[in-house]
Amino acid sequence: MNLCQPNSNEALQTKNRSRNVAPQSGICSRCMDGCKGNCDMFKATFRGRELLYPGPYGDITAGADKDYPVDYSHLNINGYALGAAGCYADPDHATFPAVSTECSFGVTNKVKMKIPMFTGALGSTEIARKNWEHFAIGAAITGISLVCGENVCGIDPQLEFDKNGKVKSAPDMKRRVELYRKYHEGYGDILVQMNVEDTRLGVAEYVIDKLGVETIELKWGQGAKCIGGEIKVNTLERAQELKKRGYIVTPDPTSKANQAAFKDGAIKEFERHSRLGFVDQQGFMNEVQRLRMLGAKRVTLKTGAYPMRELAMAIKWSSDAKIDLLTIDGAPGGTGMSPWRMMCEWGVPAIYLHSMAYELCSRLAANGAWVPDIAFAGGFSSEDHIFKALALGAPYAKAVCMGRALMIPGMVGKNIENWLKGEDGGLPATVSKFGTKKEEIFVCYEELKEKFGKEADKMPLGALGLFSASQKLQVGLQQLMAGARKWRSDLIVRNDLFSLTEECAKVTGIPYVMNSYREEALAIIDGK
Repeated sequence: MNLCQPNSNEALQTKNRSRNVAPQSGICSRCMDGCKGNCDMFKATFRGRELLYPGPYGDITAGADKDYPVDYSHLNINGYALGAAGCYADPDHATFPAVSTECSFGVTNKVKMKIPMFTGALGSTEIARKNWEHFAIGAAITGISLVCGENVCGIDPQLEFDKNGKVKSAPDMKRRVELYRKYHEGYGDILVQMNVEDTRLGVAEYVIDKLGVETIELKWGQGAKCIGGEIKVNTLERAQELKKRGYIVTPDPTSKANQAAFKDGAIKEFERHSRLGFVDQQGFMNEVQRLRMLGAKRVTLKTGAYPMRELAMAIKWSSDAKIDLLTIDGAPGGTGMSPWRMMCEWGVPAIYLHSMAYELCSRLAANGAWVPDIAFAGGFSSEDHIFKALALGAPYAKAVCMGRALMIPGMVGKNIENWLKGEDGGLPATVSKFGTKKEEIFVCYEELKEKFGKEADKMPLGALGLFSASQKLQVGLQQLMAGARKWRSDLIVRNDLFSLTEECAKVTGIPYVMNSYREEALAIIDGK
């Protein structure tokens, strides 16, 4: 198994000096007294806790690079020459553009989406805040759901409290909801996530009552880390303000020593942490009921890469509470702000976790219980990932959650907009070879102009980027589905996959390639 280097990585902007490295420790095989760096231990010697996190914060997203024994690449998709599900089986009707990629999730007030995918939680990180208009408008015009992550109200510099210490006004949250709603056409929804701090601040009450939010997502965790949400702030005053609001802030900005270190320039930033959540079934049921009493039309749950016990709790309690969607996020994950080594070394990897989820959902169904709609997350970025996840989790999996894969086109589109203005040296050759105007560069521009008229010119180019990238995912998915002779996403089944290794077959329960459709094949040969 190829492991990520434990003492050197691009994410931390560190590297080994030696050509040879001890595999487990990651320390150079010949560590010299007098070395000028720049491995993790070298840099940690004078920068300390800063080496926990990828950087520079606010300008990057980071994804763990550990190579697990089994992953989704160990599954392949079956294609067939026989029959068609969801369409007339003839060449004139069963074309790949006729494939419907629409899906829905929820119990009664269902949410429809044009593609079975939605964004990861884009919360209080700087990368989410400064790119929000691109992500939100892009998701809305694409017809997919958007998850507004945790702590957005709590870190808003313009946050106002009522007399009870609850959210009275949070302009940044208002901006986020309104940007998504501006171009929303009935497909997808905006989900607002809640953690411990959000609950204490009364975020649900505010977004439901004042902003008309219909879907609240409770959060148990994520695939990237097993602690609460984190951000960094680069002023002492901001750090002190967030601590006053009840957050955990490290190093302690009220400490005289830390204040002096910040003044000296040694401490350059502070970390704001969310508290750990602790769950019990009655408390969970009570919170779901409370949110519904507040007016939430839908309540969803996101859980992380915990072991099978916590996974079973999430599935069974979601069943008991009639949760509208359960998102199961596997390791290693990718994020704008998570401890690097934690991202690489904690948690159940996605394919293992999702295979457990299928087993537990099937057992729940066999017991006669209702199974909630499921979404899988954990390192997905392409149309084949969507197909494989839906098939592995069929019939319970309805969609996939994509984090960094949907952020990248938003950021690239935004940067193209800046380059067109002459910033950062203008358009790079990778873009300018297609043209020097947005009408030439973005293949989807005229389509959006035809639909939205002059309004299309007001859209940020990051939104066009997300729409364009989503078209690639949608059409690619249509092609794969047509090859598997499935003309609706809910018709995808586990038999549409086979395992490339026996170990993958053991983990997933998906037949090894030499056994896939073996009985049917032998029956044909034997004339039965």
